[in-house]
Amino acid sequence: MSFPLLTATAALPAIGAIATAAVPAARRTAAKWLALTVSLATLVLAGIVFARFEPGGDRYQLTESHAWIKDFGVRYELGVDGIGVALLALTALLIPFVILAGWHDADVLETNSSRWRPTQGFFALILMVEAMVILSFVATDVFLFYILFEAMLIPMYFLIGGFGDRAHSGSDENAAAQRSYAAVKFLLYNLAGGLIMLAAVIGLYVVAGSFSLSEIAEARANGSLDMATSTERWLFLGFFFAFAVKAPLWPLHTWLPNAMGEATTPVAVLITAVVDKVGTFAMLRFCLQLFPEASKWATPVILVLALISIVYGALLAVGQRDIKRLIAYASISHFGFIVLGIFAMTSQGQSGATLYMVNHGLSTAALMLVAGFLITRRGSRLIADYGGVQKVAPVLAGTFLVGGLATLSLPGLAPFVSEFLVLVGAFSAHPVVGIIATVGIVLAALYVLVLYQRTMTGPVREGIGGMPDLKVRELAVALPLIALLIFLGVFPQPLTEVVNPAVQHTMHDVQKKDPQPEVEAAK
Repeated sequence: MSFPLLTATAALPAIGAIATAAVPAARRTAAKWLALTVSLATLVLAGIVFARFEPGGDRYQLTESHAWIKDFGVRYELGVDGIGVALLALTALLIPFVILAGWHDADVLETNSSRWRPTQGFFALILMVEAMVILSFVATDVFLFYILFEAMLIPMYFLIGGFGDRAHSGSDENAAAQRSYAAVKFLLYNLAGGLIMLAAVIGLYVVAGSFSLSEIAEARANGSLDMATSTERWLFLGFFFAFAVKAPLWPLHTWLPNAMGEATTPVAVLITAVVDKVGTFAMLRFCLQLFPEASKWATPVILVLALISIVYGALLAVGQRDIKRLIAYASISHFGFIVLGIFAMTSQGQSGATLYMVNHGLSTAALMLVAGFLITRRGSRLIADYGGVQKVAPVLAGTFLVGGLATLSLPGLAPFVSEFLVLVGAFSAHPVVGIIATVGIVLAALYVLVLYQRTMTGPVREGIGGMPDLKVRELAVALPLIALLIFLGVFPQPLTEVVNPAVQHTMHDVQKKDPQPEVEAAK
């Protein structure tokens, strides 16, 4: 039996979470270093997975399959495709930066009680989320995926509600109430989506007699599985609803600004750059692969929802006074682009959507984490409390600018490639949709540049004059992310050659071909 590399990659952070939680209360620095070491070791394993993946090989590679719940046909079945391996690598890459950025976030909760270990709990929860997300990207058993899809809500709930942002202008009681509200709203929205998905998962088993993606695909190919049109559409809606909540897609998005605003900055990055990607990834892996006809049937409505997300999120970002909520609404707009690329049903659109997931994770992490360093120094999330930062902290301002320019998809930075491909795919299949989507580009330039102007330029405001520049730990977070944004902006081939074959498999699932350009015959 070959070494279970995928299991090891997910098990390492899970074991690390348990070990970190068990560190004695007085050894919180040791807990931090243990968590960071585990995250770096997980990154090494993820790098091995990425290196061993063969773009021209089988659709699912490094597969593992073991009986789990025999009476219900549930198997522990793993396999990684080009889309999953890209997102697995993104997850493993971002967690060390999340841990470094949150190095002191739980320290303020420390007390003399030997029973209360917030530092150990904070980093243990982050590692547990990493383990569940990695398994989600490689699970090829629908029921196993569902368990992970729901289980990751538990550590995220405690990270939002128990370790919230302390940069509040109101009282501690009001801040605690807002954190509790955001955590409960996050949990209820996602649980509601999960419960509907559970009904669809059970329905799929009744119809297909299996939870295995490979078995269901084989049954479809040989004609032994023929779903009624109405059944397929209802099952699709059950899955899609849960994924649209997680993504988040308008109008199921309202939990995100609350959660990102009230969570610590590293946890906000964990939400939007890592956890939310499970929703859009699942649209590609499960919605399109399991329900191809229903996916095409629902495409017109989903494209409209994606366009609303793009424009609505960008407009609300323009009007925000809170830095973190501005980035949250910008993310809603970006997720609209991702969904647009998926359901444009073109290879360019779906390749762009996958790259967008990766590049959005990098750009949002860079912008949000640097914004977090800024907020920690000033103690306020309000844009109006800043001004002239570039005069006293030029490195901080410069990294903030690059993160912002990546967010607006400036050519030469990684998100430009993905946004360009999404728009090309949308234009080729749905020209009107592509034209409307470009409004999001204009608005992105507006909210990013206005944010930079109001916070970084102009006279130095009161409370800014003594602001220190980025320190070594903070530079270790910001500079590698910026370097990756530049590298993938000028040389995206390492991702595209992995992603494109997986996209072709998905296009085959839905029996779609790219529209051919109309060329007049030469006279």
